[in-house]
Amino acid sequence: MNKIAFFIILLSSLLFGANECIVCHKGIEDIRDRDSGMMKAILEVAEKAGHKGNDCIVCHGGNPYNKSVEYAHKGTVKYFKTNKGPKDYYPAPGSTWINKNTCGTCHPNQVGAQMNSLMMTEQGKIQGAMWSFGAKEGYQHTAGTYDTKNPDDPNKRLGTDVYKKYMAKLATMEPQAFPQEMHELPDAPTVEEVHKDPSLAVFTYLRQECLRCHTGSKGRQERGDYRGIGCSSCHIPYSNEGYYEGGDKKTSKKQGHLLTHQIQSSRKVKVKVHDVNYSGIPVETCSTCHNRGKRIGVSYQGLMETEYQSTFDSGGNAQPELHTKRYLHMKEDIHYQKGMLCQDCHTSNDLHGDGFLGGANLAAVEIECQDCHGTTKKYPWELPIGYSDEFNTTVATGKGRGVASSVAEYLKQGYVPEPEDGYILTARGNPLPKAVKKGNKIIMHLASGKDIELKPLKLLKEKKALSKKALIAMDVIEPHTTKMECYTCHATWAPQCYGCHVKIDYSGGKQNPDFLKASHDKDIHGTTGGMRDLKKYLVPGQVTETRSYLRWEDPALAQNGEGRVSPVVPGCQTTITVIGKEGKALLQNHIFKIPNVEGAGEEGQNAIDMAPIQPHTIQKESRSCESCHASDKALGLGIGGGKLNADPSKTTIIDLMSADRKILPKKTDKQIPAIANLKHDYSKFIDENGTQLMTVGHHFKLSQPLSKEQREKLDRRGVCISCHQDIPKGNLAVSAITHISEMAEIDIDRKTHSNILNKLLNIGAWIQVIGGLFVSLLIMYAIYVFFLKKEPKNPRNEGWK
Repeated sequence: MNKIAFFIILLSSLLFGANECIVCHKGIEDIRDRDSGMMKAILEVAEKAGHKGNDCIVCHGGNPYNKSVEYAHKGTVKYFKTNKGPKDYYPAPGSTWINKNTCGTCHPNQVGAQMNSLMMTEQGKIQGAMWSFGAKEGYQHTAGTYDTKNPDDPNKRLGTDVYKKYMAKLATMEPQAFPQEMHELPDAPTVEEVHKDPSLAVFTYLRQECLRCHTGSKGRQERGDYRGIGCSSCHIPYSNEGYYEGGDKKTSKKQGHLLTHQIQSSRKVKVKVHDVNYSGIPVETCSTCHNRGKRIGVSYQGLMETEYQSTFDSGGNAQPELHTKRYLHMKEDIHYQKGMLCQDCHTSNDLHGDGFLGGANLAAVEIECQDCHGTTKKYPWELPIGYSDEFNTTVATGKGRGVASSVAEYLKQGYVPEPEDGYILTARGNPLPKAVKKGNKIIMHLASGKDIELKPLKLLKEKKALSKKALIAMDVIEPHTTKMECYTCHATWAPQCYGCHVKIDYSGGKQNPDFLKASHDKDIHGTTGGMRDLKKYLVPGQVTETRSYLRWEDPALAQNGEGRVSPVVPGCQTTITVIGKEGKALLQNHIFKIPNVEGAGEEGQNAIDMAPIQPHTIQKESRSCESCHASDKALGLGIGGGKLNADPSKTTIIDLMSADRKILPKKTDKQIPAIANLKHDYSKFIDENGTQLMTVGHHFKLSQPLSKEQREKLDRRGVCISCHQDIPKGNLAVSAITHISEMAEIDIDRKTHSNILNKLLNIGAWIQVIGGLFVSLLIMYAIYVFFLKKEPKNPRNEGWK
């Protein structure tokens, strides 16, 4: 009976045009709504292929006439063997390794650029890890996830002519971060190789731990980490729990599957999950990867990592792990609060790449805060190209960048609003398709379907809508605008993971999967070894990570690669322990030293790093003036000036001891083993003399601690003593004023104190100006009297002569 029903459906398909695949996959969601341009284009291809109405085969391939699961999921229809389309059955059509035959048939620009994108190459992450293991390639960013190189023709870079010219200039300024070609990093070492050179353990560390997230693999299958591969990494929704919740009864109900068989993309792409409709790519999709390292995805959502397990649910269970971590809920980024998704700021080039290699985040990201917000003195369109993206210590100058009247044709496949008065331009000269100028305002057409009216800072100033504090900070104190990033003040917290303690253990035959090796074992179906059986790619060693402590408040300051003052957080403060095959440490709590870099000579600089960052925790109200100008930590001197911690280079033993600290028991253990190369707290990266104690950014030339000149301008610690050293009885005048205030019972609160200081400033200034004028007039008068004034002639004296 089932066979008869199948042949009836099959005959109907041939006669009237239908989707034969849904004989089995009945109830599955359309990948796009039937009225969309994308679905119409897919169905047009299906008809050309001789399978009218079957949209499945255009992406998945396969044999739609075979009822057997095995044979239906093999091969492809005859048409696609000689035309664009799948060359075999593709269970994951978005896979990096075959998507030129699927997504790339309609979106060749984005798919063509993906292989050199930072999300694919992971160059910055790889260079950072190798730096902390002794700078195996120095400042170069030539090691990546596979072998590739830039196109021969520079005009193949995606973007406007202005953008192409700008990027060519950056590549000559920072060649170490814009390599021409890239090679795959070395294989994971054998145990014997590690015994000869323990620093080779970095390749075990990278392959087992750090390289799960590149888009050529499907990543780790843990709560919060479920995602697709290639284009599907972002464009197919996966829930944190990893369950399919659609209508197809044939799709597995085990963890590790898509939430629904629908594409998520731009504003015009509507996705329906149960009774909820949405558009755009949810932030949690991005956080699938952006939850470690700089942690910008989870930080944007207000999630701050914690070691503790609170709070408990109704069954008394601890907070579940998400991305293998637990969190505190901090203040979310204001853009997140407004409903903005990552794609609302970040451009297609930021995400897909422009086709050329960029070794770290600053190389890949083309946007700046001022692109939309401008400054108090200039609208965004009045700012020059390169503003706040200078890679120089002097502010960008030149004619205003203006606006764009159109966007690239391939971008129009997504949602592009009407230009109004023009599309806003990024600092590098590409249009922001979601941001359009309307008079002196900007309309943000968000991927969620919401429109936001944005008033640039200059307009807010003209309308007197800025607070006094804001005007002083952004308009009066000009270096805050020309020498600093906006987020230096407006990112009010940042995750700070001090001391990244990494153990790579090769004892007892320990093994773990090599994620990179598994991703490279791809087949004609676009599936990787990791998608088939990750256990087949075990390599020696087992990686575990922990840290010394976590903080979030008031990150320290340094100079970033763009030459601007920026927040810094611990990057890879990697303190390394390598355990050999016999269970003995080959390296124990070891910090590598790199000679002749970052202010050090042959003795070497500690290869632990403080990394400049855009924390993605922006608030309307900035951090306080005191948090920078009266802070040891902000200067780079460490939390509490680095004076609160004992010397970590000495082992701590805690047990019964005499008053002169002699240990009494014979049987004891080391409570805190020493870190030989660390003489100070992890939060201290310069000392009081300005000597650098660890590296501060190692991707770009200008990354460094604050210079002596910058620290002197910032440092206002101890200014209270300037007044209070003479209060209450420093001299007769001060004593009298103090006595009068006590008699009058004046309460000196914060407001009164501020008013007194303001009066003292103005009185002192006027006294000095008037005093200066008086002294100048007195000097002029003296010069006149003694040198210029002529003796009067007495007529009587003339007569005597």
